[in-house]
Amino acid sequence: MTTQLSTDEQAAMRGLLQTVSRFLGHEMALEWRKAAEATPRHRFLPDRIWLSGDDDQLTPCDRDHEPDRWFAAAHTDKPVVTQINDGQEPENPSDALPSSSASAPSIVFKMLELLDLAPGMRVLEIGSGTGFNAALLSHRLGDTNVTTIEIDPAVAELARSNLNANGYVPSVVHGDGSLGWGAEAPYDRVVATCSIKRIPYAWISQTRLGGAVLAPWENPWICGGLLRLTVGEDGTATGRYTPDSAFMLMRTQRLDLRLFRDVVMDDHIPTESTSTLDPWAVADSEFETQFALGHRLGDLWYAWHHAPDVDGVETRLWVATTDGSSWAAVDWDGAESTERYTVWQHGPRRLWNEVEAAHQWWLDHDRPGPDRFGLTVTSKGHTAWLDHPANAWPLR
Repeated sequence: MTTQLSTDEQAAMRGLLQTVSRFLGHEMALEWRKAAEATPRHRFLPDRIWLSGDDDQLTPCDRDHEPDRWFAAAHTDKPVVTQINDGQEPENPSDALPSSSASAPSIVFKMLELLDLAPGMRVLEIGSGTGFNAALLSHRLGDTNVTTIEIDPAVAELARSNLNANGYVPSVVHGDGSLGWGAEAPYDRVVATCSIKRIPYAWISQTRLGGAVLAPWENPWICGGLLRLTVGEDGTATGRYTPDSAFMLMRTQRLDLRLFRDVVMDDHIPTESTSTLDPWAVADSEFETQFALGHRLGDLWYAWHHAPDVDGVETRLWVATTDGSSWAAVDWDGAESTERYTVWQHGPRRLWNEVEAAHQWWLDHDRPGPDRFGLTVTSKGHTAWLDHPANAWPLR
């Protein structure tokens, strides 16, 4: 610590740690409480942050001009946006999109618990952010056992500056986290603070036998779930999910795909059919449903189109492949008791048929939630499974 905490800061810290303990369902472990007290979150936030209002639009909050609002955000169990639009502020404030943030403390400490750390372990963190997580790790394990890598040079410098100002000197690397950092491998743990759609195999190969990789999971259908993999003797990593987490996607896995620019074209002539499957049963449904469908459907994503200016259509659900080669549209006419929906499909794959099959599979297997799913990663690809790795299918 560089300076003593004020009375207000001490009170805010106690309140925040109590909130985190309630989220965890038990008192924070003493070693993590000590780390938190030694590395107050507010010391790792920049003077300008962005907060969302009732309309979910991000607005800047400057410490000098709004000290009370800034202080409250720093000590609230919510994520705080620390960078927008990869560091380039847009001309129109409504175009502000988060590109780096300080995660909610509750999920930070949940992930630290899931790492199951022990003295002497070496950790690689993917995504330095503000440096807060690396500081907690350094306090617990020692600077020499912590490496953090960040793709954005400005964010990497912010993390390094924050860490040094608070007395920590772990290895801070500016580089592409999807490649890991072989110079200091092997590691006992690799942890990502950004969500990923695929586990880079470099993370597996740079982890010791019996070591673990922990990352927030995302697929095109839904974002959510923490995946913890254990590395085996044959270079294969396998593990299960803990439900509910949402992080910004790793920059190298972003997909700039727009429905009416890249997928649906004026010259497309779709085939018409009908379906009894309610589109709301698969899209914007419960998290458990969408999580399961995402693992069965793999490379499909969806988007709602309300009032699409089509005669007799109140709402349309679009489903498409991530390569834009196939799409489907399901129409609702606005009737309260619709039994059949009009379906339009184009491309080499019949996507709504795939959605129907995935939904029926989910029903046939007793509506499994995230805790019944797992993933196996090899140098050749990803395999999803239900209940046991023997019940597997390739993840498209």
